Amino acid sequence: MARETTFDLQGRTCLVTGSTDGHGKAVALALAARGADVVLHARSREKALAVRDEVARAAGGKAPEILLADLARAEEIDAAVATYLESGRPLHVLVNNAGLVGLSRRVNDAGLELTFAVNYLAMFRLTLGLLPRLQASGPARIVNISSDTYRIAKLDLDDLQLERDYNMMKAYGQSKLAIVYFTLELARRLADAAGASVGRARTPADAPSGETAGRIASRPGGDAFDLRSAVDGAARWVTVNAVDPGPVASNIGADNPGLAYRLVGPLIRGFFPSAARAARTAVRVATDPALERSTGGYWRSNKRREKPLDFDPALSRALWEKSLELAGIGEPRLG
Repeated sequence: MARETTFDLQGRTCLVTGSTDGHGKAVALALAARGADVVLHARSREKALAVRDEVARAAGGKAPEILLADLARAEEIDAAVATYLESGRPLHVLVNNAGLVGLSRRVNDAGLELTFAVNYLAMFRLTLGLLPRLQASGPARIVNISSDTYRIAKLDLDDLQLERDYNMMKAYGQSKLAIVYFTLELARRLADAAGASVGRARTPADAPSGETAGRIASRPGGDAFDLRSAVDGAARWVTVNAVDPGPVASNIGADNPGLAYRLVGPLIRGFFPSAARAARTAVRVATDPALERSTGGYWRSNKRREKPLDFDPALSRALWEKSLELAGIGEPRLG
């Protein structure tokens, strides 16, 4: 097996959500071992403190910061964003990893289906809240953890809460498909806001801007994007990519009551690949200098899928608007 390439992250600050177990913990450990200043997001202070000691050892004694928030609660997400922004800390990498699986339909305090609320809407809200800091810290990267289950899902904007027909895989797949659309839509909007040159990496530099922009609008995620800063040559760009880590040995779903998880949980932990192995793709997308300007991509097994889905621009825009409505927030300023 080829030796894994590592990159020095000294001076880089990375926030990982859902970092107390499984894939998120493995990503946090890998980033810390490469010298990054890691910020651990968690819902439980007790779990965060336990992981903090482990991450500190990986970082040679440098203890990570902790950011607490229950991602099912909008007010806690907003409080976490405010805490981060008020700290003055830069943000170079945001890994949106937190997620859950719901064996039965549950809702949060706002009445939103819990899988969709935590896996997708929380990511949407947190990312847009932290985006000004990412832009100010650029070059910066957003890595959204999705899953190939998106390929069996559909987005019904009239029933995103799955009130008519709920099942576990439908809810999980829908949330992961929404993440892919969010990734591609945000990458497009950031590129447009920056006035960047976007298109295939091999597109001639003198390609007409209208032609290039049209290509993106019709097939985001199908072409590699090439961002170039439009602000006095400053490196202020923010890239956005989605990653499927594949099956992961973890405790995902552990908060589900009843016998089902007690039967399935040991199988997940016993037969799925280790979290450290699964984390390699996300860590590469978050750190590889060669990918500094690569955005709007979907990655699995360390490879970029050239066309992750049959992209529907109208659906993408409608999902964005619906997400703003469900989150109760206004259109963000991306420029």
